[in-house]
Amino acid sequence: MKECRVAMLGFGVAGKAFSRILADNHEEIRQKTGYDVKVTTITTATRGTLNDLRGIDLLEAIRQAEEDGHFDRAAEGYCEWSAMDVVEKAEYDILLELTPLNILTGQPAIDHIKNAMNRGKHVVSANKGPIAWAYRELKDLALEKGVCFFYETTVMAGMPVFNMTDYCLEYAKISEVKGILNATTNYILEQMELGISRDVIYENGRKGGFMEADPAMDVEGHDAAAKLTSLLNVLMDANITPDQIDRTGIQDVTQEEVMAAVGRGNKLKLICRGTIVDGKVQGTVRPEEIPETDAFAGPDVVAVVSVTTDLMGRLTLVQYGLEPAQTGYGVFIDLIRVLRESRR
Repeated sequence: MKECRVAMLGFGVAGKAFSRILADNHEEIRQKTGYDVKVTTITTATRGTLNDLRGIDLLEAIRQAEEDGHFDRAAEGYCEWSAMDVVEKAEYDILLELTPLNILTGQPAIDHIKNAMNRGKHVVSANKGPIAWAYRELKDLALEKGVCFFYETTVMAGMPVFNMTDYCLEYAKISEVKGILNATTNYILEQMELGISRDVIYENGRKGGFMEADPAMDVEGHDAAAKLTSLLNVLMDANITPDQIDRTGIQDVTQEEVMAAVGRGNKLKLICRGTIVDGKVQGTVRPEEIPETDAFAGPDVVAVVSVTTDLMGRLTLVQYGLEPAQTGYGVFIDLIRVLRESRR
C-alpha cells in the first residue's frame, strides 16, 4: 500500500468539507486507488498549524477549529508555521491551496503553487486567483516538473466543468462560454424581483452567512470576472487576466429596471460571456435580460455554465443549491484524479 501525504493551506469551509469527505471515505480510497491518503499538515492564518507525519485526526481538527477556535497548542506536531513555511519545509506529496482569494493579484497563492511545483509536488487549488492571473505560467511549470495541477472547485464549487472538458471534450473546440458565475449577485437580483430593497437584501445575506460585510467584489462583478477569466484561460487557451474583461456589475441596477424586465417576460441576470473576436478571446461581464423560460433563469439556479463546441454543439451545466459538501467534493475528486494519474 502506497502512502500519499497531503498538506492543506487553509482550513475554512472547503478544507473542512474536504476533510469530512476524506475521513468518511478513507477505506474505500485505499481499496480503489491503492493509496493510504493521510493529511499530514494543516496550516491556518489564525488557528495555528498542525504537522504530523503519522497523519492528523481530521475530525478532531475540525472539532478544535469549530468549538475551540484554535488547534491544541499542547498537541504533538503543533507549530506556528506560515503557509509558505509549509510549502517549503513540510513533507508532502500533494498540496491543497485553500487560502482566501486575493481577487486583485492572485497572490500569495500563485507563489505557494509555484514553489510547491518547483519541489516536485502535485497541486490542487480551490483558489481561483492563480487560475485567473497566472494559469499559463502554472500550467507550463506543472508540465516542466511532471506534476499534476487541478482546480475543479475554482468556478462552480465542484461542478465538473473542467473534468467534463478534459475527459469528454478533449478534441472538441470551444468557441463560446456563457455563464452565471456569481451566486451573490444572482440572489440579489432575484430578491429585487420580489420588491425587497438592497439594504434589506444585504442585511439578510450577511445574517445568512453567504454575503460579505462589503459585497463590492461580488456586486461590481470582480468575482464573476475572475471566474470567467479562469474558464476562458482553461477552456479556450485565452491567456488573459481579469483586468482584461469588459466588466459592468449590478451596483447601478435599479428596482425599476428589474421589474421592467419582469414585465417583459424576462429576468435580469449578471451574464458572463467569452467569445472569439478577430481571432482573439474576449470576455464580458454585464447585466443582461434573458427570457424567463431560459435555463439560466430557472428557479433555484445558483450557477450555470454553457459551452458551445464544434463537435458536440452547446452543453450546459446547471447548479441548483450550494452546500459546503459540494465545494469539498471538488477538492476531493481532484485529489483522487492526482492519485489515478500517479498510477499511470
